[in-house]
This record gives sequence, structure tokens and C-alpha cells, in this order.
Amino acid sequence: MFVQTQNTPNPNSLKFIPGKKVSNSGSFEISDKEKVNNELVRNILSINGVTSIFLEEDFLSVNKLEKSEWEDIKHIVISFINEFYESGNEFIIDKNVHTKAKQNYTEIEKKIINILETKVKPAVARDGGDIKFEEFKNGIVKVKLQGSCSGCPSSTMTLKQGVQNLLCHYISDVKEVIAI
Repeated sequence: MFVQTQNTPNPNSLKFIPGKKVSNSGSFEISDKEKVNNELVRNILSINGVTSIFLEEDFLSVNKLEKSEWEDIKHIVISFINEFYESGNEFIIDKNVHTKAKQNYTEIEKKIINILETKVKPAVARDGGDIKFEEFKNGIVKVKLQGSCSGCPSSTMTLKQGVQNLLCHYISDVKEVIAI
């Protein structure tokens, strides 16, 4: 198996593409190995310098400490991924790890979520990240950035010049977008 890696705009995040399904249950980010029972995730989080992992349908992003070098981490992560799939596993995550209650969204919130899902999410996924709607109140949209987007030096510019401009263009009630 050949695991591809892809640099992201965040120098402390690297995208790993195993060429197989990663998550069968949507995306999630984890930084505490004690809160997950998955052997691969626990092993990657045990690597010295690794701070978190973001899993999406067909890739995972690994975030590291700034002082750590990718040369010390990258090959170990690839080895763990190869071992995991060679053991017969088809998915890293094959169940819903986060059960979030369905919310009754307002019409504006539904429009915001639709724009985020269809226009923004594919772009941030290419860079190894994700964006999730959290709240809309008093003209302010609050989102959560995950994966490579979390802690990325260019995420503030992307958020303001990209996401905020897009949402303000389509929805006049939106005045600002902030990451929480």
C-alpha cells in the first residue's frame, strides 16, 4: 500500500492519504489518546511531537508541535497506517464517535450550513482541514476549524477574506465570521 502525503498551508500539519476509506462516520478531531479506543489513532498520538489527528472520509491530517520535525514523525505515521490496513481493517473509524443531538436550525442557519458544506468545506478539505458551524447570533457566525486549519497561520485570512466574504455575499444578515 502506498500512503501519499500532502503539505498543507499549516507547516505544523501534514495530510496523509492512504487511498482507502478513513472514516465511515464523518469527520472528527482528537487530541487525547485516552479518549479513543482506536489502536491506530492511539499509536499516532503516542508519537513524540504529535498534538492531534483529524480524520475525514478519505484522509487524515496529523498536527505536530512547531519544534518537532516532520522527518522524525512522517515515516512512523505511514508505517502505522500501513500496518493498520494490512491487518485487514477497512476503516479507521467505522462508527459515529460523536453523537451530537440534532438541532432545530433557523432558516438562516440552514443557509449558512449549506454554504459552508457545499462551498467552503471542499476547499478546506483539500488542505487537510474542516470547518463546522457552531452558532449564529447577532450577525456573527461562529465556526470551529479542525485539522490543518486549526492553528494555521493563514486561517485568519482565509476566514475573513474567504468565508466571511462568501457568507456576507449570500446572506445579508451575516456581518462577521469568527473561529472558536
